[in-house]
Amino acid sequence: MTERSVAPRARPVDPVYQERLRVLLVEDDEGDAFLVRELLHEADAPFDLRVATSLREARGQLAGIHCVLLDLGLPDAEGIDGLRKLLAVAGSAAVCVLTGRSDEHLGVASVAEGAQDYLVKGQVDGVLLTRSLRYAVERKRADENAQRLREVELRQAESARLERGLLPQPLMSTERVAVHTFYRSGRAMGLLGGDFFDVVQVGADKLHVIVGDVCGHGVDEAALGVELRVAWRALVLAGVPDEQILGSLEQVLMSERRAREVFATVASVVLDLAGNKAVFRLAGHPPPVLLQGGQVTPVEARRGIVLGVRPKPTPATEVPFSGDDWSLLMYTDGLIEGHTGHGNERLDVSGLCGLLDETAARSVPLAALPAWLVGRAEQANGGPLADDVAMLLISRGHGR
Repeated sequence: MTERSVAPRARPVDPVYQERLRVLLVEDDEGDAFLVRELLHEADAPFDLRVATSLREARGQLAGIHCVLLDLGLPDAEGIDGLRKLLAVAGSAAVCVLTGRSDEHLGVASVAEGAQDYLVKGQVDGVLLTRSLRYAVERKRADENAQRLREVELRQAESARLERGLLPQPLMSTERVAVHTFYRSGRAMGLLGGDFFDVVQVGADKLHVIVGDVCGHGVDEAALGVELRVAWRALVLAGVPDEQILGSLEQVLMSERRAREVFATVASVVLDLAGNKAVFRLAGHPPPVLLQGGQVTPVEARRGIVLGVRPKPTPATEVPFSGDDWSLLMYTDGLIEGHTGHGNERLDVSGLCGLLDETAARSVPLAALPAWLVGRAEQANGGPLADDVAMLLISRGHGR
């Protein structure tokens, strides 16, 4: 009978042990260093072991090391002080103390200082040593990931505080009209986008209002939107003639934009509260919507070209209000560019007027109306709106 040779069965490999770790042993006793090497060999552990006999020597071998095994009795580093010195230069390497001192208090102190583990010579075998090294490396990585996550959260919180500080507060004292605002950035995790708005009162009866949209909704566009808003406020407060403000704003846009193709649309309104009328200037922007006398209609104002393409004066249109009960809704196109649920049809200005003309809209308090509109637009869109949305609702009297 012919004898068949049987191949030895391959030992299953635990995925946790697939990574080959580089370990630096800082030990001045040759016998103890030999023992550590034998323990790792006995456990058949996939480690590359280097040995340094002093802390000074160890500093030159830390590059690429996953874990350091440190003896607390070195010629140039003793006890906790030696551990502190190593931790200061260890970088992303985990540190385990391996010492002949069976001192529980020293072990607690070592871990409190930043060591991942405390091992006593003569009390560990190959399996325990291998497991301790693996766990130490994973704990170090987990600590670093938690630290990075914390740093990201702090940066996000700081950015959010900064962005909240950049959102405008209407500069007005009159009680003849009320102003309700809404702002939502289309930028993930951001509070500011390329849209901007502002309100500035000049004198007792004159209210300047602007809503604008820088194309795009990234960080650069958000920064440019803030610059344009601040520049507009400065121009108004400086007493620049109304017909020159948008031209000056366009100069700021063209000097501050990152690329020549960046443009902005703007709707500017100067409200004469004593005369109960307004002058509108639309630079490529959708028309405001007027609510008065139970009717909802877009303002019939002449429309100029966007800012930043071909400098040209934006035409002005004067519109009187009938009666003392009206609301003027100014918005950016992020509100009206969503779908209506009918094919590729967009909400557009007519759809916005339709929402405002719904019976349900008439029962919504004016202060809550902008947020209600966004909710209805998202409902029709089948999900969140993709672009930034900014709104100003200026109301007089009962507002409708």
